[in-house]
Amino acid sequence: MANQGTLAAATQRPRNSTLHRLTRRLLKKYSKGVRPVRNWSKPTIVYLDLFVHAVLGVDAQNQKLKTSIWYRQIWKDEYLTWNSSRYDGIQEISLPIHRIWAPDIIVGESVDASKSPDLPFVYLNASGVIKNYKPMQVVSACILEMYTFPFDTQNCSLTFSSALHTVQDVDLAFWRRYEEIKSDQKLFLNDGEWELVSVLSERRILQTQTGSIAQIRFHIVITRRPLLYVVSLLIPSIFLLVVDLGSFYLPPNSGTRITFKTSVLVGYTLFKVNMSDELPSTGIGTSLISAFFTICMALLVLSLSKSIFLIKFLYLGDDCTRDKPFASYCCRNTVDTAGENAKAARSAGEKAGTAAGIPLAWEGSSVKDHATGTATPPMEKIRRELLPISSHFRALGVAAKVDGDWLSLANKLDKLLFRAYLLVLAVYAVTMGSLWGTWSSQ
Repeated sequence: MANQGTLAAATQRPRNSTLHRLTRRLLKKYSKGVRPVRNWSKPTIVYLDLFVHAVLGVDAQNQKLKTSIWYRQIWKDEYLTWNSSRYDGIQEISLPIHRIWAPDIIVGESVDASKSPDLPFVYLNASGVIKNYKPMQVVSACILEMYTFPFDTQNCSLTFSSALHTVQDVDLAFWRRYEEIKSDQKLFLNDGEWELVSVLSERRILQTQTGSIAQIRFHIVITRRPLLYVVSLLIPSIFLLVVDLGSFYLPPNSGTRITFKTSVLVGYTLFKVNMSDELPSTGIGTSLISAFFTICMALLVLSLSKSIFLIKFLYLGDDCTRDKPFASYCCRNTVDTAGENAKAARSAGEKAGTAAGIPLAWEGSSVKDHATGTATPPMEKIRRELLPISSHFRALGVAAKVDGDWLSLANKLDKLLFRAYLLVLAVYAVTMGSLWGTWSSQ
């Protein structure tokens, strides 16, 4: 056993010494400040690759997307090559990245310092190919469209390019094929709110004043899982609208209807306040659910105002006081109209009685009026006493006709608002259904 251990140690020492000797030879006269090419007119091609690991957050208000990605850079250093047969068949070694030249690749959409673990080493093979693998957390600017929330699909881009070098010095290329990048989801954590649809990629040349810069852009397409919001937002909002529709079956001139609609309005307000944290807010646009809530609350306030004014006009006759000129004018107009109708009816009755030969009072009989001291026929006195009663009943009839006109107008407005409610509900249901179907087909 001791002889075997000594033999293994003797075998291990030359291999370690070979690795150290190779590393010292590679870095002895190496200059990391110069691009590693023997022909300066030849560009250094940097191959890029990207894996989306997770979607960490979507900030709709500030238009930011936070993602976790695995990022790979691969390039060739023409000064870091060796013959593996001369170094015990060593094909690949690791070197500190701060000791060699590395491309200055940045993310154009980054709006915050990218967080990534400090990985100090890179892999180098005998042909001079360097592989730099590192995970990153990128906070990037993205135009987020929240109109179709919660069935929204977002397309955010990550553009990689050299910060200084033009395409004549540093060129960019894809390490994998377009189709492989698009459908690769093996590293994605598919257990959050967002689901990865695809990763599209493109290469382009950006023309600037300093020259042409190579860019590689990855389009990260993600879609939201809407089940939580369907249960907590869509279904309760539809229930509130259905309850509000039921208020149209209450009498329009009853105070119970106002109380019921006020309770529904309070429910709308509390529901929207409680759900404000779940609804995305952005200064660019608003979601369809927010627009639906606003329209429903507007229709509810309009219907409630209509009921309040209707009851006000129906009970206008009880407010014939001096401090309410409009009400007093309406009441006087109603009573004057009734009085004129009564006078016209009495005149017509007298003419008809005279034509028929019916005496208007008992002939040869009279009743003395104690107030004036003059004799008044009995029928004339009775007619004077019945005239206020007749005028009062006629005024009640005119008021009842006015109330009927107001109720007829209220019923027409109710039908109009009811149809508007049904139209809004139908459009909302069809739109959400189509968005859900589009989301399911992705």
